[in-house]
Amino acid sequence: MERRPGTPSLLRELNDRSALELLLTGGPLTRAQLGVHTGLSKVTASQALARLEERGLVQVAGEVAGGRGPNAALYAVVPSAAYVAGLHVEHDEVSAGVADVTGNVVARISVNPSDAEDPVALVRGAVGAACGSAGVPPDSLRAFVIGTPGVLDPRTGDPRLAVNLPAWHEGVLDALRTDLGRPVTLENDVNLAAMAERSVGAAVAVDDFVLVWIGVGLGLATVLGGRLHRGAGGAAGEIGYLPVPGVPLPQDLTHPATGAFQRLVGAQALMPLAEQYGFSELTAQAAVAAAVSAVATGDVRGGKFLAELAERVATGVAAISVVLDPGLVVLGGAVGLAGGTELASRVAAEVGRICPARPAVVPTAVTGGPVLRGAILAAVDQARAELLASVASPA
Repeated sequence: MERRPGTPSLLRELNDRSALELLLTGGPLTRAQLGVHTGLSKVTASQALARLEERGLVQVAGEVAGGRGPNAALYAVVPSAAYVAGLHVEHDEVSAGVADVTGNVVARISVNPSDAEDPVALVRGAVGAACGSAGVPPDSLRAFVIGTPGVLDPRTGDPRLAVNLPAWHEGVLDALRTDLGRPVTLENDVNLAAMAERSVGAAVAVDDFVLVWIGVGLGLATVLGGRLHRGAGGAAGEIGYLPVPGVPLPQDLTHPATGAFQRLVGAQALMPLAEQYGFSELTAQAAVAAAVSAVATGDVRGGKFLAELAERVATGVAAISVVLDPGLVVLGGAVGLAGGTELASRVAAEVGRICPARPAVVPTAVTGGPVLRGAILAAVDQARAELLASVASPA
């Protein structure tokens, strides 16, 4: 890497980057506070703020009373300095959100995927609807992160196996980037949910944990040393295919419903199990929620259903735990959310009974679209990195 001498211009760039990064992560701040956290003198901090303000990246956002003398100005990043879009694409619904560079979500919408046969038109339409709701011009978006189910090729970023989204295949990513004219990232939906969990959920600041997603489908996100583990071919986490004793192995990998663990814990398997205990709700999530409510009222059927469900879930969690030995297991997805601590505590006890690893097991703490939340957070991170890089370039 080329080394640059410590010229005055380089020092200014470093000071500007330091000030901008601090305001992005910890602002608003006064000039004095900025100096304390960065080690810059008052004069140098003032000069850096002036340059950032001139470039339209920083503005005075208020003032704070001090001791003697006038109130001190509070400086903050201009929210409109960058906007981003996050999307969660499912076979029956597309959710999209627009956020500014501070992370504030200014619009969230859901649309029917009527253009499901054309991923580019589908994304363009959802983004356009979200931007219209936010009053943000689409060309002001700096980054797009899209969460999809299935396996993504870690080399190209393209979908490699997306059973429920057959139109999403090799070449989709380049087509999206060309159409949108901006950086686009595709990411596995459960991985994005784990990012949200680590930022604002049950795994805040936890460097080693797994998120077990239990919904219509199953998934696993693994965070080791603070980084997502995707595997050599992007298939890490496809636990629906996890072999389970006594359950037939899949004969066709393009149909995850035939996976052994999917047959044990997937929504199609949980519905008849729930009915055995008298819970005939229309979805697995509703059945589990009803069982939790039944436990609260002393109805023994709820406890029995949750106990058998926990045994099934623990089969997979134990297999994961003896390989990875994570300190924390988060149960996510619709079923994990509905089960709450009633299900999580039973899974933890069962895992401790059948394997030597004893991870803490907790329910998800991210509600209201964790995949979309993760996509927006990832897109904001990309936009912030771009802004920080821009201070090294002429305005």
